Amino acid sequence: MLCKATVETVGPTGVEMEALTAVSVALLTIYDMCKAVDRGMVMTDIKLLEKHGGKSGSFINPTTSSHDNA
Repeated sequence: MLCKATVETVGPTGVEMEALTAVSVALLTIYDMCKAVDRGMVMTDIKLLEKHGGKSGSFINPTTSSHDNA
C-alpha cells in the first residue's frame, strides 16, 4: 500500500513534520481497521519524498524508488 500526503503553506517554514504525521495517522487508521485480519502488518519506509521552498530550499529524496512516485 502506498500512502502519500501533500501539504502546502504560505508561511516561511516547511511543513515536513505535518506531512509525515498525516501519512502516519492514515496508516495507523488502516492498521486499526485491518488488525482483526492480520496483526502482523508492518508500516515501513515512511519518508519525505520531496519538498520545495522553505528556509532550507528544495529536497528530493535520493532513495526514492519508482513505486514511491505512483
